[in-house]
Amino acid sequence: MKYENIRRAKFISRPNRFIANIEVDGRKEICHVKNTGRCKELLTYNADIFVQEFDSKLRKTNYDLISVYKGERLINMDSQVPNKVFGEWVNKGSMFENIKLIRPEQKYNNSRFDFYLEADDRKIFVEVKGVTLEEDGIVMFPDAPTERGLKHLNELSSCIDEGYEAYVVFIVQMKDVKYFTPNVKTHKEFADTLIKVRKKGVNIMALDCEVKEDSITAKDFVDIIL
Repeated sequence: MKYENIRRAKFISRPNRFIANIEVDGRKEICHVKNTGRCKELLTYNADIFVQEFDSKLRKTNYDLISVYKGERLINMDSQVPNKVFGEWVNKGSMFENIKLIRPEQKYNNSRFDFYLEADDRKIFVEVKGVTLEEDGIVMFPDAPTERGLKHLNELSSCIDEGYEAYVVFIVQMKDVKYFTPNVKTHKEFADTLIKVRKKGVNIMALDCEVKEDSITAKDFVDIIL
C-alpha cells in the first residue's frame, strides 16, 4: 500500500477522536485522525508523525494522520489500511493457492465480513483487524472494548457450523515484534471468545508489516499467544 504526498510533522494535541492539532513546516494545522482508538501511547506531545496532504475544498482538513514514531519504531495507525494490506497480500497467493474469487465486504447473516474467498472447493470468510498497540515488543488487540469485534468472532464461529472456513487475521501495523496476544485487561470477553472460537475451528493469524513513511506492506507471520 503506497501513499502519495506524505509530509513529516509534529503532533501537538488531540481535541477529540477525529481531529489532531499538528505542526507542519512551523505552521499549526488541523489534521484528520484515521483511527478512532485511544492511541494515547502513540499520540504524545511533540511526537514525530507523518501525514498525507490533500488539496481539496471538499475536506474539512488538508491532512490525514498516517503514522507515528514511538521511540525508534514507526507505527502505521491508519485504521483503513489493514484491509488493503491484506487484500494485496492475499492477491499475491500468499495465503491460499488456486484462488478463484476474492470478494471484499461480504454480508453473512447479521454481519459483514471483510473478505469472502473461494480457492478450489474451499469457501472462506476472513475478518481483518488492525493492531497498533505495543508494549515491550508485545502487540495486542483491542486497545478499547469492541462489541463489534466480539460480534464478528461469534459470527465466524457460526460460519464453521455451516461448512465454511473462517479466519481472523490481525494486521500488525509495525515490524520487529515479539508476539501477538489479546488485550485481556481492556476487553477480557474478547480474549475469552477468541480462545473459544479457535477451539471451534476459527483460524487465528497475525502478520507484521514493513512500515515506511509512504508505504505499508505485509511481511511475516507473528507468533500468537492466547
